[in-house]
Amino acid sequence: MTNPPRPNLRPNRPQRSQSSRRPNNQANRDLSPKPYHLIPFPEEAPLLNSPAGQHKYLSDRLHGTLLLTLTVGTTLHVSTGITVMGSDLDRRPPLIKAMVQSRDQHLMIQGSSLKGCVRAIYETITNSTLAVVTPKYRSRVPKNRLPCQDKNQLCPASQVFGALDWQGLVKFEDAKCENTEFGIGFMPSLYRPRPDEHDAYFQDGKVAGRKFYYHAIQAIDRGQNQGIPVQQAGTNYIFRTKINFKNLAMAQLGALLVILGQDSNYPIALKVGAGKPIGMGTMTVTVEALNRISGQELRDRYRAYTVANDTTLTGQPLQTFMDQAIQTAHRELIQAPQLQQLAEVLRFPTDRTAPQGMY
Repeated sequence: MTNPPRPNLRPNRPQRSQSSRRPNNQANRDLSPKPYHLIPFPEEAPLLNSPAGQHKYLSDRLHGTLLLTLTVGTTLHVSTGITVMGSDLDRRPPLIKAMVQSRDQHLMIQGSSLKGCVRAIYETITNSTLAVVTPKYRSRVPKNRLPCQDKNQLCPASQVFGALDWQGLVKFEDAKCENTEFGIGFMPSLYRPRPDEHDAYFQDGKVAGRKFYYHAIQAIDRGQNQGIPVQQAGTNYIFRTKINFKNLAMAQLGALLVILGQDSNYPIALKVGAGKPIGMGTMTVTVEALNRISGQELRDRYRAYTVANDTTLTGQPLQTFMDQAIQTAHRELIQAPQLQQLAEVLRFPTDRTAPQGMY
């Protein structure tokens, strides 16, 4: 007796077109240059020191808050990892990858996303170790670039941003968009990095440096028929946030200001969120004010019901203070070769265009 044919219980899947398949090694070599650059590590090993500590506000250190405005230069999407129904956002695509929103429906960027973005640059220009290393490639990372393990012997970046058993000296608050509007974009499929397929990632068998994506004039949008729907902030959207800091040396704060684009010689913009290979995520930073507080003023606040003096710097006094901090950072902390190379990658505005090919 002939058995009846078994039903096909697997859903039909659309065939991937040749243009959407990931190219092999030879095809990769034939494509236009990738939109990123590897910044090499300094030749000298990182200088490890004990951090300033958090047990008290030190009189010879800086404490306070930076008030920042972040302006979107190219469309921005910081994913929540959640896909929602389009009807939940009053939009037409049936499924949309969502961004974080506040209770009053304003788009937000998590403070952890901003901190990770800024830390990566800080590590690069201050001769620091890597914060995180994938176990698969740990043996290929130079030993003096592995993450710090001793909280009493930390590299420059770990002293400021934290390490194992050390919380760090800066806190990034979530950035909130000024209005409740948002757009829907359509990202092409992006593939995870595959260092083993690209010789440029390694030199003499070791990781060649830190990877940064170039900015572009505008981001690529594949359209509804070829892209993945994502909730996004459009160009010129404004986000506001704060960075709280304590026990920072002048050079440490100066290096942070350079990364935030406050050095006129190095007009750096940040790369935040998803879609970096296709030009997404460019954000420029304006420091609106600096609320600087001394240790004595902090003690006085616990002894009185009112604040005696307004310690907020704006306008020219703020610019003068930032210039002093930046100059100190260049003298004492920043690695000039790495900063110069990085500035060419993160310089904005730019005349570069995002690649139209495979990613």
